[in-house]
Amino acid sequence: MLPVGTIVYTLGNPPVHGTGLSWTAEEADVAVKGPVASVVYDDVGTQFLTSLLNDLSETGFTNTNVQAMLSQTRDVENWRVGEALAESYLAHHRDCHFPWPNSRDIRKSGSSLPGADLVGFQRDGQHHRFVFGEVKTSNDKQCPPRACYGVTGLKQQLEDLRNDLSIRKDLVRYLTFRSENAEWKDQFLTAARRYIANNNDIRVFGILVRDVMPNENDLQTRVASLSKGCPAQMTIELLAIYLPEKSIENLGALIVQSRKEGGA
Repeated sequence: MLPVGTIVYTLGNPPVHGTGLSWTAEEADVAVKGPVASVVYDDVGTQFLTSLLNDLSETGFTNTNVQAMLSQTRDVENWRVGEALAESYLAHHRDCHFPWPNSRDIRKSGSSLPGADLVGFQRDGQHHRFVFGEVKTSNDKQCPPRACYGVTGLKQQLEDLRNDLSIRKDLVRYLTFRSENAEWKDQFLTAARRYIANNNDIRVFGILVRDVMPNENDLQTRVASLSKGCPAQMTIELLAIYLPEKSIENLGALIVQSRKEGGA
């Protein structure tokens, strides 16, 4: 189970609100070496590939080649760990499910993909609705960090998810193509029915992963601005997850080392 952290501030009220959460060094270590590493390395997908490709292994030599192909102890970018941390938090503490990791669409190690960082579903009572999330990982001392600004900043990305129907349509299509014969197809269909009935009936998350002292200035302006004109039935939550100071620069190396040592 991923640590929930300690709430250090809350801002706004639904449908747009924000929360600052602080993790101790021990909580961060447990999270990064456990659930977060599992997301970074897509352990579920790797297990599937291992089962599939092992059927092709007829000799010890070919089995060695299969294992070498599946090995994932390469360098991991710190921002990618931040995205995995955000995904894990929403899965454990916001009842979200992200069924198709971005890593399965990447054709070159170290690259990133356009579109929302997180695309999936959230359980809402007995049903599901689509959930889209944007994540920024920053050790910038400025509050809010520079990663919030510019055309690829968190501010613009969240406004686009709130206002631009074409972006949401592309994200729904992204899941549609991957839902055929998937074990999560029923979740998709439930969310799709809700979306077709009202294309604002979604959940949006904006997440900052930080390693500075908690400061509500990270979220305060965004909560206020996104509240103005937020469509009915849309819910937006901003989260700032504060790791111990100066820890972001070591996140990737920590996960790689843990996996090499046989970490879960």
